[in-house]
Amino acid sequence: MAKPDLNEFVTAKIASGHVGEDDVITLRRFIYGDMAVSLEEGAALFRLNDAELTYADTWYELFPEAVADILVNQARPEGYVSDENAAWLIGQIEADGHVCSRTELDAVLHVLEKAREAPESLEQYALKVVSESVISGKGATRAGNGLKPGVISDGEVEILRRVLYAGSGCGGVAISKAEAEVLFDLNDATIESENAPAWSELFSKAVANHLMAMSGFTPPSRDVALAREDWLKQPGGYERGLGGFFRKMISGGVSGIRESYAVNDPFAVRGASMEAEIAANETVSEDEAAWLVERIGRDGVLHENEKALLRFIREESPNIHPALQPLMDKAV
Repeated sequence: MAKPDLNEFVTAKIASGHVGEDDVITLRRFIYGDMAVSLEEGAALFRLNDAELTYADTWYELFPEAVADILVNQARPEGYVSDENAAWLIGQIEADGHVCSRTELDAVLHVLEKAREAPESLEQYALKVVSESVISGKGATRAGNGLKPGVISDGEVEILRRVLYAGSGCGGVAISKAEAEVLFDLNDATIESENAPAWSELFSKAVANHLMAMSGFTPPSRDVALAREDWLKQPGGYERGLGGFFRKMISGGVSGIRESYAVNDPFAVRGASMEAEIAANETVSEDEAAWLVERIGRDGVLHENEKALLRFIREESPNIHPALQPLMDKAV
């Protein structure tokens, strides 16, 4: 069980209505005094966060850090988030019956970005939270003046980018069909809005990533993870590994993905075969083309972001499937 003193301290802070700088220091001592953070201690932090008190700025550092330590750094094997722990996190967020707060979303993002592998359900949850916040005009992303319901801001584009490209798990590098569907739903729901210009680029490149780079990068399985961690522990390993990989991918679109594999793949023997596999997957298949035609045609209108997507595919794909040609002809 959690340390009794921690629960007593949390109860006292809820009664006082405020968590100050000294309180955050005390919380750190409670939590990290034995060099480990338990699920029970995490639940105590969620109880404190759910109370919607006034908090010192350092609280917003401690909360996501501690949650990530519980679910990522102390997991066995280290860095792999289990289905059970992902369910625990979602359950803690939803326990108070309120929409996910920005502090709780930061905790989810922290977990996804630190994990080497996490269940896709956790990434899907984060995407859903951001989408619902944009559409409803309240919730995790709705801080700041001038944000309107149904309008995607620059900050929200960057949060979506973080969710989509966080970590090496959650389906690998390639955007999954479920993720692409969420992006299409969000695009459809905000199509008449003056969204941030960056949204069009993220939407088109992310959906194209799903269509043309479906092979993706797959980290070692959980079963062999403990025997395959040496490359991350080497000096500069993170820069050569997943961190550098994702920065390269985000900045370079599909061609950046291909180059990133060549430069950053830690298992060099797979390099040549992956290069060929990615090149082959750049061609949109019949099933992918059918899905895209159905998805774009769902509301009967070809919108500007969808035209941008089609133009991106036309520029990057070596072979356009005939089923897409009528749409391509309209994407001028």
